[in-house]
Order: sequence, then C-alpha cells, then structure tokens
Amino acid sequence: MNAEVVSWHRIRGRAYDVIHPDHAFSAELFASLRRSDQRLRARQYLSGLLAAEGRKSIRNIAAFAGGTAAEQSLHHFISSSTWDWSPMREALTDRVMRVLGPTAWVVRPLFIPKAGEHSVGVERQFAPELGQVLNGQLAFGAWAAAEEASVPVQWRLHLPESWLGDARRCRRAEIPGGTEAETPEECATATALTALGQWPVPKRPVVLDTHVRGLGGVVRPFAEARTPLLTRVQGSTRLIVTDRAMPGYRAGAIPARHIMESVQGLRRPLEDAGGPVRRTTLVAAVRVRLSRPGSGPELLLMGVWHELGKAPVDLWLAAPATAPVGDLVRLTRLAGRVAEDEERIGERVGIRDFEGRSFPGWHRHMTLASVAHAVSVLANESDELPLHARRISA
Repeated sequence: MNAEVVSWHRIRGRAYDVIHPDHAFSAELFASLRRSDQRLRARQYLSGLLAAEGRKSIRNIAAFAGGTAAEQSLHHFISSSTWDWSPMREALTDRVMRVLGPTAWVVRPLFIPKAGEHSVGVERQFAPELGQVLNGQLAFGAWAAAEEASVPVQWRLHLPESWLGDARRCRRAEIPGGTEAETPEECATATALTALGQWPVPKRPVVLDTHVRGLGGVVRPFAEARTPLLTRVQGSTRLIVTDRAMPGYRAGAIPARHIMESVQGLRRPLEDAGGPVRRTTLVAAVRVRLSRPGSGPELLLMGVWHELGKAPVDLWLAAPATAPVGDLVRLTRLAGRVAEDEERIGERVGIRDFEGRSFPGWHRHMTLASVAHAVSVLANESDELPLHARRISA
C-alpha cells in the first residue's frame, strides 16, 4: 500500500472530480440504493461534500450539483427518503479494511455546537473535546485507523433523557421507537461494539479516546466481546494496585495520577518514529483493578510522558493487562492520527455541517460525509479509486 495519502488541496484543486458511477468504489458503496435516482443523488451529494465552497449545507451542495431543482431533490434524499444507511456503512467498512488495513478502531467524541433547540439531540451538555458545557449535539464516531490515515465508518448520536422522555420531540425528529437513554460512556462503547457485532469484520483493538467516568460499564462489555480495549482515564480515577512490587500495593483505592507519580522512576523510553520529528516518549505501567469489589479482571494502567515532568501527559487503561507496553503506545498514537484527520479532512467534508433536524437525516448526512472522507484518503491508496473530472447533474 502506498503510504502517501491524498491531500485536501489536491481534492480542492480538482473541484469537479467525483466518483464515476461505473467505477468499483461507487458501485460497491451505493449498491444498497435500489433506485437509479437514489444512486444519482448519492453521487451528487458526495461530489458536493468534496468540492462545494463553504459550509456543506444542502443549499451549497445543490448549487454545485445543479441549482434549485437539485436542492429539493437532495433535501428529500437526505431528510425524507427511506434508504437505510447501515448497508452503506458496512460496504464502506469493508472497502476501508481491504484498502487501508487498519490496526485499530478509535472511538472519538464529536461535539456539534448548535444555536437552537430543535435539531435532534441538542441540549446543553458536556463537550469532551472542549472541556466545557455547551449547547449542541454530542456524537461518537468509530474510526478505522492505521498509521498513515483513518476513516470514520460508524456514528452514534447521544440522545439525552430530555429528548427520549418527550414523545412529541421524538416523533418530530423521527427517533426510532424503543430507543433507550445512554450515558456518554455507554454511547461510546456501543459505537464500537455495534460495528463489531453487526458487520463481518476482523477484530481489532478498540481505543476509546474520550473522557470515561464509569469504567466498570466500559470495561465489562469489551471483556464479554473478547475485544482488547485501551481507554483514557482521568487522573482522579481511583484504582487498586495489584502488583506486590509497586508502591501503593495494599493501600486501597488511589487516584491514577498518584499511582503514576509514585512510579515515575521506573519510566522507560520508547522512540516515536511516526512523526516528522523523532522524539522519545517515556512510559511506565502498573497492574491495577477497578476500585469496586468483584470489579473484574486485572488491568494495566499506563502513563505517558513526553518530557521529564512530574505528571504524565496522558493516562490510559488497557484490558487485558498482558498487552505489551510498546504495542499500547503505538495504539495511543492512532488516537492522534484520528484527531488530525478529523480536523484536516473531516471538517472539510462537512461532518459538523448538517443543518436538518431529523434523526434519519443526520445519519444519512454523516454516512455520506464518511464516504467523502474515505474518497479523500483512499483515492491515492488504490488503483480501483480513479477520480473522473465531471460534474454530476440531473
């Protein structure tokens, strides 16, 4: 696989480039759309996400695709049509697995600020990326991640109890009946496990790159699914040291940051050759358990330092505890890969730009934005993804 990925500037420089309907990529990803007019709208929307100027609203996408008539058709295609987005996501995942060869699934929060209160899931809630309470939507994406690039393949919208307890709002937003309220941690966990459970994909470690409070409710489902897990933990999270040779053994539940500070003399260097500048990361790891009795298997608490400071830059918890530290550090770097790709490519193909209000519309937009992200990343990774210079219009 060619390690070079297509830059956004190259995509922007070829403003009318779209996936041709006869090519394998388009045919494969849009095969679940039974009608030819739906496949046409999908290609129009995709071309607009890749090349339309400014915010990727339906109006701007339609202006690129053909004007007022296209706007009405695309609005219906996204917000009012009945096509199921799940088969398209499955096809996208299959293609990404074959072409990119990801080594992990990275689950990352996506907060979408909103001024009003009518878009599905909007509420004043904690934005993990920003560290404050804001008005907006909170979603989680599962990204297929490799060292060279990453692509989002699954999305889950966090629906607060204030929404699910209001039958009128649920009907207006077309939220499926029987949808149950989740904590953000449960939503993040389900984002990964639904993809692993529903689609025939090989198992990969899952990296939860988000704030996790209820660790028991996160660790347990992955253990039951026999899926390796690496999750961020907060410094205040209390854990029990199980290694007899380590400080804090038999001291009861101790904050994670204190555990790591007590073993900083045991840090060892690991060279990071993944970026443009080689640097040395300092790492220490301690076997621990969750603070509640009968809280499950032994885990590995890992601290990461980028310089000789007293406090680690990042704290991670791995299950199982037998995972090699070097492999875990490489997984943490994939979280950085995803964060970079989200900003560099995802923002530019409109992952925060949907202006509709419905639950199905949000998911259809996010699915096609993920496809646009994949086109931007994979077009240079496979001879099967040529781009043809033509505008798609009705």
